Amino acid sequence: MDTKDTAPAEQEASPQERRFHPLTSLYFYLTEGCNLACRHCWIAPKFQSGEVVYSYLPFDMIQDIVRQAKPLGLSCIKLTGGEPLLHPDIVRILQFARAEEVGCTIETNGLLCTRELAEEIAKCPGRFVSVSLDGADAETNEWVRGVPGSFEAAVQGIKNLVQAGVQPQIILTIMQRNRHQLESIVRLAESLGAGSVKYNVLMPCARGEDMFHRGEALSLPELIELGRWVENELATRTKLRLIFHQPAAFKPLGRMYGQDGDGCSRCGIFGILGVLADGSYALCGIGQQVPELIFGQAARDRLEDVWLNNPILKEIRQGLPGKMEGVCGECLMKDLCLGSCLAQNYYSRKKLFAPFWYCDEALKLGLFPTSRLLKKNEV
Repeated sequence: MDTKDTAPAEQEASPQERRFHPLTSLYFYLTEGCNLACRHCWIAPKFQSGEVVYSYLPFDMIQDIVRQAKPLGLSCIKLTGGEPLLHPDIVRILQFARAEEVGCTIETNGLLCTRELAEEIAKCPGRFVSVSLDGADAETNEWVRGVPGSFEAAVQGIKNLVQAGVQPQIILTIMQRNRHQLESIVRLAESLGAGSVKYNVLMPCARGEDMFHRGEALSLPELIELGRWVENELATRTKLRLIFHQPAAFKPLGRMYGQDGDGCSRCGIFGILGVLADGSYALCGIGQQVPELIFGQAARDRLEDVWLNNPILKEIRQGLPGKMEGVCGECLMKDLCLGSCLAQNYYSRKKLFAPFWYCDEALKLGLFPTSRLLKKNEV
């Protein structure tokens, strides 16, 4: 792969330039609409209800993109949104994924997951389903999600999945309103037959950024303390797998690699490409908020050309992790973490290799683990 500056013809390409990065996963943001109005959403889709229907990715375009991607190494697709189950061809998409023998991950709010649809999902080999619940009761969840009745509908969707043989992951985004329900959501997940619980850190992006401004987000010291409590105490009181989604520098090695480890928050950025509902290729869903991270259009651009030759993708491959700035550049976990979330980093500072906000603030507050820094004496 070429660098941005043209090298002399006789100069041998570096190993990094010669390395091929397989396109292992496509993230399909299937719809521009969503049937909820979540106050923390980092994509901020349009609210869709009744007769109002927003744009969605055409089924034939999905087929074409997947078939172009398979020679590049595609093994899995993620169906997300907006709300992916709003897509009028969702059953055909699931059937197509099975026919093409690619794994399928679905991120949904669960409201539209009927018994029939749950059974279709269960037929997909290698499927993984996550359902978002932002409270252990209707009052809390619906304060976050903005639609009355959404809690009971989501719970029923989870029950339908479990009955069909799918144990979904329940995802809760932590904020002031639900911080005291972290254990309650585990008990609810246990009672429903879910497979795991993931706690997401609220991101200062789109609607989430507004929550930070309104004081509805937790402070960084509060998040760090909750992370320790979840991993060291709460995790010992359940058989469910618990994941606290924070940067790798804050996680004990045993929680990443031990027998009961939950991995780390590394983004597989070297092997992922987003496809927006209008057919745009983008870094991920952040393309809906940051147009400069859109790389092309499926209707006119060959996927192979975008994947191999887009200058921003090449810059990322050549720059990570060595060009990470600030605390991320000095972190011993940078090869694993890769800046945690380049999309958020760019959204916040308009720089791909800017430090992740969580780690940057922790360093300023003296809360970043010094044992994870290359230059401990400079902290």
